[in-house]
Amino acid sequence: MATERSLEAMTAALLRFRRERDWEQFHNPKDQCLSLSLEAAELLELTQWKNGAELLAHLQQHRDRVGEELADVLGWVLLIANDLRIDLPDAFWKKLEQNERKYPADKSRGSADKYTRYE
Repeated sequence: MATERSLEAMTAALLRFRRERDWEQFHNPKDQCLSLSLEAAELLELTQWKNGAELLAHLQQHRDRVGEELADVLGWVLLIANDLRIDLPDAFWKKLEQNERKYPADKSRGSADKYTRYE
């Protein structure tokens, strides 16, 4: 197990894991995105039929499972980014800058409205 916790180290560990099992042959962009969606659905399933305090208590009680599902989602994100040669930190910071422009704090604070309302 790698002790380094950077995105690069996590990606390298995933690539090694995949290579050792000869699974790269199955990892085309469509199936990777499908797997990402399925893992996100497993995370979402943990919230089904619960709301408010009951939901929060349930998620706290199942923190390990939530963490496992988040790790599965992250794993697919890292593999897709690697395989499509996307600089994930760069993409993240660019997207955050876009969102800061779309949702100016002085106009969107406390509101769940879509950004088109602020144009």
